[in-house]
Amino acid sequence: MVVVASCHNLDHAPVESRDPAVAIAALQNRAIPNAPNGYTPEGSDCPSNRPTVRSANTLSINESSWLDSRRNVTIPATQTLLKNINITDFDSDAFFNAHIGNASNLPNIGLAVSGGGYRALMNGAGALQAFDSREDNSTAQGHLGGLLQSATYLSGLSGGGWLVGSLFMNNFTTITALLNDKSGTVWEFGNSIFEGPATGSVQVFDTAQYYNQIYNAVDGKSNAGFNPSITDYWGRALSYQLINASDGGVAYTFSSIALDSDFSSGQQPMPVLVSDGRAPNQQIVSLNATVYEFNPWEFGTWDPTTYGFVPIQYLGSNFSAGVLPDDQKCVRGFDNAGYVMGTSSTLFNQFLLEINTTSISNAFKSVLTKILTTVGENNNDIADFTPNPFYHWNNATSRNAQTKNLTLVDGGEDLQNIPLHPLIQPARHVDVIFAVDSSADTTTFWPNGTSMVASYERSINKTGIGNGTAFPSIPDVNTFVNLGLNMRPTFFGCNSSNITGPSPLIVYLPNSPYVYDSNVSTFTPSTNNSVRNAIVANGNAVATMGNSTADKKWSICAGCAIMSRSWERTSTAIPEVCNQCFSKYCWDGSLNSTVPGTYEPKMIFPASKVGSTGITWTMNPMVLGAAIFIVLFFTV
Repeated sequence: MVVVASCHNLDHAPVESRDPAVAIAALQNRAIPNAPNGYTPEGSDCPSNRPTVRSANTLSINESSWLDSRRNVTIPATQTLLKNINITDFDSDAFFNAHIGNASNLPNIGLAVSGGGYRALMNGAGALQAFDSREDNSTAQGHLGGLLQSATYLSGLSGGGWLVGSLFMNNFTTITALLNDKSGTVWEFGNSIFEGPATGSVQVFDTAQYYNQIYNAVDGKSNAGFNPSITDYWGRALSYQLINASDGGVAYTFSSIALDSDFSSGQQPMPVLVSDGRAPNQQIVSLNATVYEFNPWEFGTWDPTTYGFVPIQYLGSNFSAGVLPDDQKCVRGFDNAGYVMGTSSTLFNQFLLEINTTSISNAFKSVLTKILTTVGENNNDIADFTPNPFYHWNNATSRNAQTKNLTLVDGGEDLQNIPLHPLIQPARHVDVIFAVDSSADTTTFWPNGTSMVASYERSINKTGIGNGTAFPSIPDVNTFVNLGLNMRPTFFGCNSSNITGPSPLIVYLPNSPYVYDSNVSTFTPSTNNSVRNAIVANGNAVATMGNSTADKKWSICAGCAIMSRSWERTSTAIPEVCNQCFSKYCWDGSLNSTVPGTYEPKMIFPASKVGSTGITWTMNPMVLGAAIFIVLFFTV
């Protein structure tokens, strides 16, 4: 549905009837809460083919097999997307039909959603909403619906990891379904994470019961002999907001995604969450962090330090030198979904460390203080993955090979706040990445390209930590601001011949104020539904440039970026309209490194008025056309 009237209250907007063929399914719980004992990991007999650690010199057998199924879905989806985009003088059907026998010639797409707390979750949600062909009106002219269905990979970290994890823990539902759900507490961010879900929801209990459930769950893990960290509490609290299941989905595991029939048959992209290795109190910088990933089958790293992967469902087992000794059981349930999401966002443990600033009662503050004292201040931002699955693995290079402890932190602590690392691995052959950046780099909480700079510098570091990954050249952060590269889409890596190895073209989508000032603080613990919906709407506008209102050719230019590497590989002439797009959106190497003033971008389209009851869009007839891109009503 399109907003075409001024001063319309979105809280009370009617829900438009939908064609059953493209209906948005009602939010449902996932069907596989498969942990053996709730939150407590538990050992049992191993399968006859005992799990081992594998080298990171190739894709896993599981991922390679799944890719065959996924490509059978993404190729026709990309073909449909390009037909809707309709690039002038390019016959997408003819191109795809000519190369269908060699799928490597066809585009391979990745999506990456940055960290940044609830701001990143909501802004990223707007982008995914815009990219999802299941959403109303998303495939109309000038829109980009179908990009999500065309993507092979979807990566997230920190707040972006919450978004990705929440989608997959809720049957890969639509963003609109998550926003509109009234059956439980999912995505009800107005209920502070300190206070728990509101009474009257599916989980009917008060704050005392909420903390009691969290404490008992983590206590069970501790009593089973595992080292609890503050991330256990943080992850459990997150789950009540992100997973639509009783008790915050206490038995839902990240590895259960691989068992879902829609995922295993290739109907959904592959989710990847990112975290960094770090010992408590260690200073972490881009050049010395080992970057780990969680995917539905494995946990591990491509970095030349540890350079290995372990089956994720058996985290918590006592691996040694890459094998699980015969006298050891196979532990399951360690990869709790909330714990994995919390591990990717341990920076937000600072929420729990600032309990004295909250409005909760002194009694609950006392309970939380006791928890924090038990965990210890030195572990205030780590997730403990003891026993270390990479103990005595790659002894010559691994920083953790000689210790039975493995501790991880927020995936953005090395400044790589966009989870590009999994998508630039040569083995995955990604051609183009749409990178949504909701970082708070400036003093006013807007991005300035810091994450892109960090990923580039890591790739060229002489220590070899990049391990053969190539990355497009990136300007300094002052240039990002001075040239406006942080307030509109920018393409990096347009000319692959200027890159030292195979690298994706990166479509950089920075958070900007299109219809709402979405630069809320990273550490905002609660957001009412009106603000939530406004930030989602703004994220939708960022990804689509207002459904091509800011640039009527934007969707075409996005299509050109999708096809760029395929045209190179097949020596296909680039359509003239795409040459124009590349001239406009590709960074041309220009620099302006003078120190900019305070970055305070102006609203690109009319501002929204947001209150406790709804959103009011204020517009006059002269700018009515610019409002057409606001495509969805939200009911809350």
